[in-house]
Amino acid sequence: MNMQQFLKITILQKGGRIMSVVLTIILVMIVLMAGTLFYFSPGKVRPILNEKGRPVHGSLSEKVFVEINGMNQGMFIKSSNADNPVLLYLHGGMPDYFLTDKYPTGLEELFTMVWWEQWGSGMSYASDIPQGSVTLEQMVADTRALTDYLRRRFNQEKIYLMGHSGGTFIGILTAAQYPELFHAYIGVAQMSDQMKSEVLAYNYMLQEYRKRGDMGMVKKLEAATVSLEKGIPDNYLPLRDPAMHALGIGTTRDMKSVVTGIFLPSLKCRDYTLREKFNLWMGKSESGISILWKEMVATDLSARVPELQIPVYFMEGKYDYTCSYTEAKSYFEKLKAPLKGFYTFELSAHSPLFEEPEKFRQIMQQDVLGMDNQLSDFNAADKGVNSP
Repeated sequence: MNMQQFLKITILQKGGRIMSVVLTIILVMIVLMAGTLFYFSPGKVRPILNEKGRPVHGSLSEKVFVEINGMNQGMFIKSSNADNPVLLYLHGGMPDYFLTDKYPTGLEELFTMVWWEQWGSGMSYASDIPQGSVTLEQMVADTRALTDYLRRRFNQEKIYLMGHSGGTFIGILTAAQYPELFHAYIGVAQMSDQMKSEVLAYNYMLQEYRKRGDMGMVKKLEAATVSLEKGIPDNYLPLRDPAMHALGIGTTRDMKSVVTGIFLPSLKCRDYTLREKFNLWMGKSESGISILWKEMVATDLSARVPELQIPVYFMEGKYDYTCSYTEAKSYFEKLKAPLKGFYTFELSAHSPLFEEPEKFRQIMQQDVLGMDNQLSDFNAADKGVNSP
């Protein structure tokens, strides 16, 4: 064997050992990651504890699956007192109950909180749901059916209805159609004319990225122009959430990344099983921004729902461009209702219930439960259906 052959064999042997080490490291990392995911996924709901770390007497903390209009759907129910008034929460583009780990709302101290995961989302996802088959009519009917279930279970004639983001689209239509079922409607990041909202967000982001000198993002946005005339191109949608979050106008003011702010916290939430976490993101991947997105951007809610027969409260983050703050305010001024309250959250973007929970809870306790609007931005003008 000459020297050249010897060197080739030596290099191959070393290369084989290096490859073996690399594969071993990768395998160990996969095992560790899988083990970590299983550790964080027992799927058991934690009890509500007192200051001594013991379950609060009379409290309720459970994961429930209920048949709604022939379909099995999941929800979390949390309450420090099961006799509290019931508040049904309608999420937006995807369930966000898992965010309460990092952003506790404290609303379970005032209400029996029902964090429903709507048909096609999260715990209510099923792989055999035909894409595009979920309709607005079905979502409203499901909301009504779940409301009736909650009224019966908790022996309450009426409940409170809260929508967040895309959930406000379903929520305000349900409240308008079935006012007799609800004490009040609460819109958090209320949708109004979503097409106008998307144009405002696009123009704002283009301007801000130009100011920052981020020409890479500017080029991407300029290649995906959003306008009232041309609508929303498909190549804009993948840019939308990352671009918004990087500017602090997305889910929360301090959340700069969908990965670190939403994806990783969802994996750490111990109340879900591993399969439920998988379904959470399968549902999101199939629904996109929202399962009803096309109908949302084609609807001006101020024209479709100009009046409610129950008290209505809008909770709006000043920095919200996901569902425009200014458009929500414009809708509020037009909306007729027996009692109205509009609340600006100065430090919030899209999720004031998570971003400013103490202020949110105070409004819910004093104004919503008290059927008043003294904490509202415009409390002097917001009494009566003829208010501006």
